[in-house]
Amino acid sequence: MQDKLLRGASIVVRDWVRLKPWQSLLIVTSNNYMREAIAIKNCALKRTVRVDMLIVDDVGKDVGICFDKNENAFDGYSAIIAATEYSLVTTLAAKRVIGQGKKFLSLPLSTSDGVSMLEYDFMTMDTKKSKLMANIIVDYLVECSTLRVETKAGTHLTMSKKGRNPGFYNGVCKDGKGFSSASIELYVPIIEEATEGIMIVDCSLGYLGKCHEPVKLVLQRGRIIEIEDNPCGRKLKEYIESYGDEGLFYASEFGIGLNTISKCRGRCYVEDESAYGTFHIGFGRNLALGGQLEARGHYDLISMAPNIYADNRQIMSDGIIIIPEPVFYG
Repeated sequence: MQDKLLRGASIVVRDWVRLKPWQSLLIVTSNNYMREAIAIKNCALKRTVRVDMLIVDDVGKDVGICFDKNENAFDGYSAIIAATEYSLVTTLAAKRVIGQGKKFLSLPLSTSDGVSMLEYDFMTMDTKKSKLMANIIVDYLVECSTLRVETKAGTHLTMSKKGRNPGFYNGVCKDGKGFSSASIELYVPIIEEATEGIMIVDCSLGYLGKCHEPVKLVLQRGRIIEIEDNPCGRKLKEYIESYGDEGLFYASEFGIGLNTISKCRGRCYVEDESAYGTFHIGFGRNLALGGQLEARGHYDLISMAPNIYADNRQIMSDGIIIIPEPVFYG
């Protein structure tokens, strides 16, 4: 397992951040993930001389609030790796350094099986392959104004992205124009009050793990107005309400998983939302993604085998990317 941990740390430093000798690195982590942080630091010290660590503890899912209140926390560094339990990519501090042209990698390390995320095989996904997959459909996401997703399980959602641009993560900061995430995906910061319909969550409840029975959500004007009353639904509702922020009920991101090695098993948040053949809806803060919703946090809910339409062009069929056919007007 130690070999796999070092493999993952090397991928992060060498392939994703591509740290240079003249660049300084800040690793943001907590005591729960010191093993991973030290492995990353040791790999980084082979490439540069300045590597610092910032430890954040006793914060939990509210860790993002710390970096909203301290926007300049990452100033003075060329690259930042946020190796915490929860993602920091949507925080104001991340938005600030990204705007300064620095490198920022979101590396949420949350797992539920006692295995380090750095040891997971999905870390080895060919980044060039994921970029090629994204390029097949990204232009259609740029051009469209409405997104629609349907599944055989019963999902039927319509979303607006008017005036918003899609983005792409594959770990590689350069491909993300300075920032990226371990979650290999296409994402769209959807209009916060425009999502309508039903979502059947049948894959993963994000940080809460495996969805043991499907959960039906009803969304109106972007907000979850109903959560199915079953064990997983009650667990999800309790989790959302624990933030004490209405913003966590609002859909703010649409994502398409592009990692063909990932499996949606409910063991690792990042692996679940990255899995090819899935889509996810993100709820809560989306400022750094290009949206306008400030909230106390962000989480994703993942479902299987979507049919996805960009306006009237189908770009995914039962979870498989397809090359959209031209549309003729007469």
